[in-house]
Amino acid sequence: MIPKRSYLLNAAYSWVADNEMTPYLLVDAEQENVVIPTEFVKDGQIVLNISMSAVRHLIMDKEAVSFEARFSGKPMQVYVPMKAAMALYAKENGDGFVFPDEEFGEEPTPTPPTPPKGFQLKVVK
Repeated sequence: MIPKRSYLLNAAYSWVADNEMTPYLLVDAEQENVVIPTEFVKDGQIVLNISMSAVRHLIMDKEAVSFEARFSGKPMQVYVPMKAAMALYAKENGDGFVFPDEEFGEEPTPTPPTPPKGFQLKVVK
């Protein structure tokens, strides 16, 4: 069976955003294939602001959450496999969802997508 976490995450994100609050994602930083700024990890976890004003190219699918953001002024491509997503809640009041434990398949998790490098124009004659 397909794990329900990705569906719950998308619903929680929409609910928080529709209420004009800031969605925060709690991540288990010790899971495999997590790509995050390790200098902000505390007790094996990190909280990420995934609001549209804080990230670019946000993708939330059945496999992972990925986006581009700046940490201490440095751009970084972030990749959080769905297994590592622990909770999503609103910054303003802490209301949200803690995701239940689930069994995830042993399928290899894809590597994070390469961020776009801007547009390249080509002269066509």
